[in-house]
Amino acid sequence: MSVVLSQSVFLAEQVRDHEGPAAKRSGITLYELMERAGLATYQQAISYFPKASTLVVLAGVGNNAGDGYVVARLAKQAGKQVTVIAAIPDKPLKGDALSAQQAWLDAGGEITADASAIERADIIIDGLLGTGIQSAVHEPFSQLIKVANESQVPIVAIDLPSGIHADTGVVQGVAIKAALTVTFVGIKQGLVTGQGRAHAGTLEFNDLGIEDAFLKLTSPTAELINYQTQPRLSDRDNNSHKTSHGKLLCIGGNSGTAGAIRLTAEAALRTGAGMVKVYTHSSSILPVSIGRPELMVTDTNLISALEWATCVAIGPGLGQDTWSETTFEAVMQYCFTNNKPLVIDADALNLMAQHASSFPLANTVITPHPGEAARLLNCRANDIEENRFHAVKQLARSYTTTCVLKGAGSLIADNNQTWVCTDGNPALAVGGSGDVLTGIIAALIAQGLTPQQAACLGVTLHAKAGDIAAEREGERGMLPSDLFAVVRKLIKELASSADLSR
Repeated sequence: MSVVLSQSVFLAEQVRDHEGPAAKRSGITLYELMERAGLATYQQAISYFPKASTLVVLAGVGNNAGDGYVVARLAKQAGKQVTVIAAIPDKPLKGDALSAQQAWLDAGGEITADASAIERADIIIDGLLGTGIQSAVHEPFSQLIKVANESQVPIVAIDLPSGIHADTGVVQGVAIKAALTVTFVGIKQGLVTGQGRAHAGTLEFNDLGIEDAFLKLTSPTAELINYQTQPRLSDRDNNSHKTSHGKLLCIGGNSGTAGAIRLTAEAALRTGAGMVKVYTHSSSILPVSIGRPELMVTDTNLISALEWATCVAIGPGLGQDTWSETTFEAVMQYCFTNNKPLVIDADALNLMAQHASSFPLANTVITPHPGEAARLLNCRANDIEENRFHAVKQLARSYTTTCVLKGAGSLIADNNQTWVCTDGNPALAVGGSGDVLTGIIAALIAQGLTPQQAACLGVTLHAKAGDIAAEREGERGMLPSDLFAVVRKLIKELASSADLSR
């Protein structure tokens, strides 16, 4: 499969080490690369904010500042009112950044340390800090970042928001909250997940004309995916029947938590599973089945249900009492012995974490949020969020599984590759949303997709449905069940003649 630069992410070190040689191979000087970066930023800024006539450029002391000086010069030449605020005005710049600064001064520009112009700006250009920051932001940079954020003026970040760790997306004490980030050469992986995604705003990418040369020198760490990039679903035969489309067993719903497994089961139906059976606590039979007669619900004959199923989903509302543990152990033992496809979520993950040894889950998808991931790796949730890419890869390796690490910019990893979902919004951060995702992924596996295919498609399908629902009714107050009708529509759109492995 060919690599597409705009759909790939890289470590900052990869970009720093290879952009120079790639530029040289392309017959471009590093200063020309800086000029192109500044031009790309200016063009995107004016495209997103066409009425902006007053710009403030925040300049640091490195190449990020050099890009900012190019933006300032171009804006001034276009008739804009431009103020350049230098974080450390008396510190001399070096190399190409110095050349860009001098070009700004030669064009009649000035440099000030007075931050008062920020409040009068239409947009702010963030050229304070680049990709090299590894520790907490210090003064005077931290103060300028705070003033810019508090001003409520839209901020356009050059390459990445100042204060964001380029590889992890973690805020280094304080960070620019950008409305728009224009990144270059290779998309830094910290921009697409966790805090980095939240601080980047809208992300635009420009390869600066060196894509071919750059890709010959290095390989991406992960692939960006969304609903539009996913393979289409194959058409169903006219003579197919309900068992042709998968038999899914959903297990969970302890006393008082029937709603969780009901969400999972109904999501599976809406995703196209032919038959869905729920094994649940005896007290949950009525709450699960009422109003949804299409679900088969039982509290007996677990092994028979497992034998019947094409795929199993376990965890939503399962709990961690004696009934939960007995059910969990029976399911795990059966699925391992018979290599039955399995999706593990919620309390089933917590029960997994209580076992001393890792399970070999080769035909399995696990879907932890950061707290569950921390329990599986015996660390803190903060440790997960501090390096989400490392965590998802570690989970995939430790448990020999396909792992979905949920959150802003959900990550999917198996033993070979990592993917990042670019769809989704904060409306999905609500109780029950993960239960729906589990049902979607399990239904796709039941219909014949591999765990990796189902994880990637399921995550993007769920996220896109959330985007559509939020656009219609707003992010606040959205229920996980609001996604059902949208998921069904998206599934219809995915149906085509494309052939997925079955």
